[in-house]
Amino acid sequence: MSEEPKLEEIEFAENPEPRCPCVLLLDTSGSMSGSAINALNEGLQTFKNALTEDGLASRRVEIAIVTFDSKVNVVQDFVTADQFEPTTLSAGGATAMGTGIVTGLDMVQNRKTQYRENGITYYRPWIFMITDGEPQGEANDIIDQASQRIKTEEENKSAAFFAVGVEGANMEKLQSIAARAPVKLNGLNFGEMFVWLSASMQRVSHSKVDEQVDLPPLGWGTV
Repeated sequence: MSEEPKLEEIEFAENPEPRCPCVLLLDTSGSMSGSAINALNEGLQTFKNALTEDGLASRRVEIAIVTFDSKVNVVQDFVTADQFEPTTLSAGGATAMGTGIVTGLDMVQNRKTQYRENGITYYRPWIFMITDGEPQGEANDIIDQASQRIKTEEENKSAAFFAVGVEGANMEKLQSIAARAPVKLNGLNFGEMFVWLSASMQRVSHSKVDEQVDLPPLGWGTV
């Protein structure tokens, strides 16, 4: 008796387009409550809408969402943009950033294995972290491990890690964790940031795999 096909086998058979995976790593700690979490939720809807206006990007860009507060939650496993429905996030608790980063990197690694097993080509994955603080409530060695993995992934061009600091974020700490310079968000300009992220993903998804792509200018933040 033949085995039932795995879900991803069916998914890749129905849509064999190259994939452009993007993990949104979102801080939902207590300090993000109020206007910040509301603006973030609105931004996620903007991201969804902008991506699905582009037919090719909606079938190539894959989105996953990992939140971190006192715990780490995989809110959304990888789905193509046309299947993505943003969940309304709430805020509370500490900031398990290191564990969140490791979870996101593990998800990317596992997804790349699924691509290879199913003959799907893929672009360099993006991990896009948004936080208004710094790691809190977890051991330093977890944060060190997360930072080292980011640097290794960047050096090997296995993934691109972007850190965005909202008002109140410890930018020096983010700089020490991430391999590339973090970006300071202007106010609560999540909408413009997600429009930029969508435009960046669209540019990547319309390029050839491994092609160098120029990204849009950062109108929403400062390095």
